[in-house]
Amino acid sequence: MAPIITANEGEGFDSLLKRFNRKVQQDGVLSEARRREHYQKPVTRRARKAMARRRQASKAARADRKQ
Repeated sequence: MAPIITANEGEGFDSLLKRFNRKVQQDGVLSEARRREHYQKPVTRRARKAMARRRQASKAARADRKQ
């Protein structure tokens, strides 16, 4: 579902566009569209998620060692 933004009285186009972009970003519309752009096999999806978890864990470990 597309985000709905109503223009306030006397609001300029620039501020309206900025509000719309922020709402789209918060709702994750673009990231969802990019994710669905190409089909991924479930095996590939699981592998990607596992790699992301490993990256996050390694990043957290580095941050802990740094402190």
